[in-house]
Amino acid sequence: MNVTGHTRRPASIRDVATAAGVSYQTVSRVINGHPSVRPSTRERVQAAIEELGFRRNATALALASGRTRTVTVLTANTTHYGYASILQGIEESARAAAYAVGIGVLESAEDAAVAAEVQRATDTGGGIVVIAYDPAGVRALGTVPAGVPVVGVVETPASPPGGESPWVWTDDREAAYQATRHLLALGHATVHYVAIPSSTRRTSARTSGWRQALKEAGAPEPRPAQSGWGPAGGHAAALKLARDPSVTAILCGNDDLALGVLRALHETGRSVPGEVSVAGFDDAPHSAFLTPSLTTVRLDFTGLGRAAFALLHGALEESAPVAPHPVSEPELVVRESSGPPPARA
Repeated sequence: MNVTGHTRRPASIRDVATAAGVSYQTVSRVINGHPSVRPSTRERVQAAIEELGFRRNATALALASGRTRTVTVLTANTTHYGYASILQGIEESARAAAYAVGIGVLESAEDAAVAAEVQRATDTGGGIVVIAYDPAGVRALGTVPAGVPVVGVVETPASPPGGESPWVWTDDREAAYQATRHLLALGHATVHYVAIPSSTRRTSARTSGWRQALKEAGAPEPRPAQSGWGPAGGHAAALKLARDPSVTAILCGNDDLALGVLRALHETGRSVPGEVSVAGFDDAPHSAFLTPSLTTVRLDFTGLGRAAFALLHGALEESAPVAPHPVSEPELVVRESSGPPPARA
């Protein structure tokens, strides 16, 4: 409110035009990224937009363009680090492009429940992003009707899909391979694996990368410990592994599992990394602040969300060619939780 007690009127496109000394049509071309605006004029308009605090009205833009500037994200989870970071990346990119974002939560993988949520997203108009890291997401991605713009955020596919599959992913196979190679290079005879569930097949890309590194090193391949997504699953799996003195290195399918693994090893009196080295996956924010700090593989989930929106945005606007399937490169982050096995420490 201003000093007179009245609510201040938001700046309009005509206010920006007056401040910049141009027509309102020129302002419209600038905010919509039209290439036929001289750089000096574009800079003057952008300065006026910032000075006046002008915000584009998504409804007005939709009416003017004939398109619904809305994206619906279908996901079975909004709290796990990877899912939440993908949502953050989508929302940031959509907001910058004056798109509204809605979230449809897939509460069940049952056909009827998935179909109903997909129908609600379709009825909203605009485009759809499906986070397909679980059975519900995979089913939803396959249920979206033909002709509806959709992008899937998927597990690393076994082979690159064709152009008809607008998917984005992180290279989980390479990430698991790097982490396993790191632990083997420290001198561990093998690396045990506490796995997250796979959405699409019996062997996930993370399991494949772990297995490939063991095979190349000629190391024994222990049976993966199947778990859930959270610390409780890692804790239960590690209580069993801790009973075996030959277990000196554990790779975890995500950092939340590693949190449970670290707790179980502490409870059973096995020091980290003195007796057992632990590595995680994802580089969640808490990983650097555990004791010991967690060796992990950093994946850019927020960037993955931005890539998903960019791919969808190109299809919705029909103003840019559909990009190739973006792949986020993993980065091994070595911290305190990994070291040589006891005989070499």
